[in-house]
Amino acid sequence: MTRAGIVTVAGFPNAGKSTLLNRLVGEKLAITSSKAQSTRHRILGLRTENETQMVILDTPGLLEPKDTLHSAMRNAALAAVRDADVLVHVVDATATIPTDFASAAGLERAPRAKVLLALNKIDLIDEPKKFALLEHYPEAVLLSAHTGDGMDRLVNAITERLPESPYLYPADELSTQPVKFFCAEFVRETALEQLGDELPHALACEIEEFREGSKPLYIRAVLHVERDSQKRIVIGANGQQIKKLGRVAREKIERFVGQPVYLDLWVKVLPNWRRNRNAVLRLGYGEPNEKT
Repeated sequence: MTRAGIVTVAGFPNAGKSTLLNRLVGEKLAITSSKAQSTRHRILGLRTENETQMVILDTPGLLEPKDTLHSAMRNAALAAVRDADVLVHVVDATATIPTDFASAAGLERAPRAKVLLALNKIDLIDEPKKFALLEHYPEAVLLSAHTGDGMDRLVNAITERLPESPYLYPADELSTQPVKFFCAEFVRETALEQLGDELPHALACEIEEFREGSKPLYIRAVLHVERDSQKRIVIGANGQQIKKLGRVAREKIERFVGQPVYLDLWVKVLPNWRRNRNAVLRLGYGEPNEKT
């Protein structure tokens, strides 16, 4: 009998959840950044091998909402927690280890899913610290999503906890989300890389046009910011910043889609969009009102 189920990857911001999803799937689906809260959506990746299919959900970092966008991000994370068959609680092994997932997430009760504690970033700690972690958390999996160390142990631990079930999706698929979703994420990731700490959280990317079948593939993307001063930063002197951003983002998209791309990149001001429910919904971040 095959095994299949939903594996939700959850935890605090910057624990390495997106890097872990990419490592499990074997393809870069989720953007990665040293900046906290770079994951805003629930990203779905599929891993199918050895009679097992994992439907892996990467989630925004658990945080106390400060605006409408944060509320939508938390709601997306908690929805993925509710859907999970296996919950991989990813914790930065170099930081303080939470007592349990429910406390870390601010939940009134424990999730129904089987919880697996994954202590990530062990490449950044020494052997005595690893030994101490194993002593205190014998059921945990120590791993490095960055180097791949410990991934076999994690895969085995997840597989053991998945229910017997037919596959939920075709075996050759990597994700159910549309290609243009990932294109928008690659543009936003490039902006995060190039613009430093100046305005990462004020940025959103929207694909306004995606011409399938065109050669090269035509994509018109808009980077939304909240103020004119931010727009000037993204464009740069004589348009040099946005040209560089567009070139690097286009190269990422071309690697992902496997064909030449014409990326038509624009910057627009959408005032205070992070606090505007309609704007948050329009940009695809989901419902900000948390469900119980």
